[in-house]
Amino acid sequence: MATYTQILYQIVFSTKNREFTLIKEGRERLFRYIWGILKNHNCRLYRINGMEDHLHILTSLHPAVALSDLVKEIKVSSAKFIKENNVFPNFAYW
Repeated sequence: MATYTQILYQIVFSTKNREFTLIKEGRERLFRYIWGILKNHNCRLYRINGMEDHLHILTSLHPAVALSDLVKEIKVSSAKFIKENNVFPNFAYW
């Protein structure tokens, strides 16, 4: 007998001090970068969106992926990506 589960996670995190730094023009690049992180971990992205001060990610996780590890990687890697590529000039960190 096979077992099937589907658990969706809504991950929400904000910029430091909820500063309005995620300007609309750069969000698409950031969303695509985060989507790549999820694909590399065999996770399925259902939706990603955000405002100037926070992001929402709706995803399912591969069974071998821990939620805390994934969130840490998204935050660390995306902050590095933002700074190296100057996607959001006033971004400090999450």
